[in-house]
Amino acid sequence: MKTAVYPGTFDPVTNGHMDIIERALKLFDRLYVVVGDNPQKAPTFTAKERIGMLKEALKKHNNRIEVENFDGLLLNYVKKKKSNVIIRGLRAITDFEFEFSRALLNRELSKDIETIFIMTKDDYAFLSSSIIKEIAMFHGPVKGFVPQIVEKKLKEKFRK
Repeated sequence: MKTAVYPGTFDPVTNGHMDIIERALKLFDRLYVVVGDNPQKAPTFTAKERIGMLKEALKKHNNRIEVENFDGLLLNYVKKKKSNVIIRGLRAITDFEFEFSRALLNRELSKDIETIFIMTKDDYAFLSSSIIKEIAMFHGPVKGFVPQIVEKKLKEKFRK
């Protein structure tokens, strides 16, 4: 069985993330979507909330996707799951520069783990969790940019 790991902060998950997940499922039998915290960011949602939103948004794939939290070195998590593939989504050239250097470092640390880059659809190339949160914070519409559960949770989080 071919497995891959798709890590991210997913704060919150967007339709761009969902697009990457759907397309990764065409390549792999099993996908671990892992929620981590970026020490350089202050998350809007707790890890538990982000996992809950992802599980709800991905429930039609329950038999092929596992959503978990992780902390520590991603390479250790990938090995623990008996995988050798990390999935990373790309929107623009700036994403590529960042992700490329990270992939090279990961390869240096663990030669047997590969990083696969998946370009998001053009429809979602402008999306980021930060932009979505900003729109929601000012009570703007996020419908069509995020799964329904995320839209609901953003409205709850940023009520007047």
